[in-house]
Amino acid sequence: MSTIDNIRNFAIIAHIDHGKSTIADRIIHKCGGLTEREMKAQVLDSMDIERERGITIKAQTVKLNYKSKDGKDYILNIIDTPGHVDFSYEVSRSLYACEGSILIVDSTQGVEAQTLANVYQAMDTNHEIIPILNKIDLPASEIEKTKNQIEEVIGIDTSNSVPCSGKTGEGIDEILEKIIQTLPPPRGNKNDILKCLLVDSWYDSYLGVVILIRVIDGKIKKNMKIKMMSTNQEYIVEKVGVFTPKPKDMDELNSGEIGFIITGIKNLSDTKVGDTICEASKPLKEALPGFKPSKPVVFCGLFPVDSSEYQKLKDGLAKLKLNDSSFSYEPESSSALGLGFRCGFLGLLHLEIITERLEREFDINLLTTTPGVVYKVHLNNDKVLDLQNPSNLPDPTIIKYIEEPWIKATIITPDQYLGPIIKICQNKRGIQTNLNYSGNRAVLNYEIPLNEVVFDFNDRLKSITSGYASFDYEIIGHREGELVKLSILVNGEPVDALAMMVHKDFAQTIGREVCEKLKDLIPRHNFMIPIQAAIGGKIIARETIKGFKKDVLTKIHGGGARDRKRKLLDKQKKGKARSKQFGKVEIPQEAFIGVLKINKD
Repeated sequence: MSTIDNIRNFAIIAHIDHGKSTIADRIIHKCGGLTEREMKAQVLDSMDIERERGITIKAQTVKLNYKSKDGKDYILNIIDTPGHVDFSYEVSRSLYACEGSILIVDSTQGVEAQTLANVYQAMDTNHEIIPILNKIDLPASEIEKTKNQIEEVIGIDTSNSVPCSGKTGEGIDEILEKIIQTLPPPRGNKNDILKCLLVDSWYDSYLGVVILIRVIDGKIKKNMKIKMMSTNQEYIVEKVGVFTPKPKDMDELNSGEIGFIITGIKNLSDTKVGDTICEASKPLKEALPGFKPSKPVVFCGLFPVDSSEYQKLKDGLAKLKLNDSSFSYEPESSSALGLGFRCGFLGLLHLEIITERLEREFDINLLTTTPGVVYKVHLNNDKVLDLQNPSNLPDPTIIKYIEEPWIKATIITPDQYLGPIIKICQNKRGIQTNLNYSGNRAVLNYEIPLNEVVFDFNDRLKSITSGYASFDYEIIGHREGELVKLSILVNGEPVDALAMMVHKDFAQTIGREVCEKLKDLIPRHNFMIPIQAAIGGKIIARETIKGFKKDVLTKIHGGGARDRKRKLLDKQKKGKARSKQFGKVEIPQEAFIGVLKINKD
């Protein structure tokens, strides 16, 4: 039986594509977690979409047994975390379950923006950090330069760093020995009363809700009656186990260990991430601090292209919500697009992943409206509204001011691209707060409104720097801004799905671009169609789609032709006026997608 001193709990943190999941594979293989036949690349990335895109979306845990060089047996609990900024809440809660981190830095790329963000999170959680220089098998690898960068930019000592290659397996033994020597064992007493942290939970169609826990004190075993402290609900533990990475049943989990329990809970909403679990008969006086709940920052409408698929979309969203508590949705209806849902996401990649999963797993054709952020609207009566959908903006006469969310952006780039990056940030209303150098790489800090970053900032940054710059952000709060609602009117009718919040200075330019785009995308009708962009009652841009003109005069010959022609033209004019009044303008799906692309251009 292992003691708590022989346990090491650690997270693997890094920027995207620096080799976290590959090194996790090597460690699992080395410790015999899976046989040669069961091994596959990125074994912990279980979702199809993770494997296709080569990214980690959900943090995964593994318990491994390791025999060190001096013959002692150790238990390693690994958490492989995502690298992308949209999933940083997955990283933060994984770090709380561990005492140490191994920081992987690609020795060909050096320190990047997400490396910084994840290291600072680990430092805030008082982690011991082991730097690991990956990809040393590549000819472009620069070990000493990368070490200097880690010391200069992050400020951690690299004398205990380990060079390795996730691809060839070189250096993996050294990493395992370094983990045993450097990382502290968990603190806790298995004889105390039970105290557990709820790290994660997900829905399994056979077992119900599976709860991932870190036991701080005491022990948890089958048939024990436990209590969730945030809801005061009591449950009986039906199953206790660990992932090796295959699920393996255990009799009990002791203090310092990470594993899962199943209690027959059917609703994911009953398990709050960061909650404290204790024994029902021996309640704790105070709960663990837990985590801040993740808040959606980007909102957009999801509508089925075929309105008969509405129920399918509703069921699909409910099923995805079971395994992704950070995603939210509520029903909404649009006069142009019919019935759909207003959904909240942690960022654009999160939005992309959810829409792709809906289309792929539930076979639904989707239309997404312009993504937007949450504005705080302060009214004259001192009430504050959270505005997610621009078409719900109250009457401007009762608004005192509007606040928009701002972010602190960290951009790391080779210095030759610095000029164009500063120009983009200024065009996006950014305020520079810091600029420093490490060798020939610049670390830029900017404060920028989130609305300006949501659409295309990352794409443009990558294109002007040939993919060499990296970008990370954190939300720093709301600030007052001169914002207006830009309405788009087609044939005098406002199209709510195209309404957007924009800064006053950019309203005219964006309005003109939208009108020009719609003029090309909406097909001609029998009558003339005006397309207008308006702020309140003031029209700021207009384009006109000419109507088809039928030649009604061809059959007229002979005497009195002039009067007959006049009569026919007047009759045609009245017919056009009537069809303009009652005719419905069909706006094709391409028009909505086209307007989305404007923001990307």
